[in-house]
Amino acid sequence: MRTTTFDFSPLFRSSIGFDRIFNLLENASQITTIDGWPPYDILKTADDEYRIAMAVAGFAREEVEITHEPNLLVVRAAKPEDDGAGRQYLHRGIAGRGFERRFELADHVQVAAATLENGMLTITLRQEIPEERKPRTIPIASGGAAPRLASEAAPQKKAA
Repeated sequence: MRTTTFDFSPLFRSSIGFDRIFNLLENASQITTIDGWPPYDILKTADDEYRIAMAVAGFAREEVEITHEPNLLVVRAAKPEDDGAGRQYLHRGIAGRGFERRFELADHVQVAAATLENGMLTITLRQEIPEERKPRTIPIASGGAAPRLASEAAPQKKAA
């Protein structure tokens, strides 16, 4: 099996602060075994809102754990240990194995809600960009001195 490795070093010459993106691209290019359990969908419901729908049939609410870490959402589920006492399966086709599914999140993406209904776990995510991170227009002065920013224009209090 042949793997392809990308060299991102030319991009470092013209970009600043994108280290995390390059690490994500490098990790995504590595071949790993893909486990399709449990099946899930990712929907974009608005410009700044997303929804993950995951089929977790057979798991109770208290058996599913959702953890939101910086830039990472982890969904885990595990069944309590069953000794099988009093049960004799003739056929066991319903998967009851535990799982852990990880989702990389962009900056400022927060978990808004999570529901479990009829075997479907639905996680609503919302991207909430702080005001200081939103684009702003920079005034351009003509002639001599550069315009003062609002924080510089405030009068300074003299110590008495």
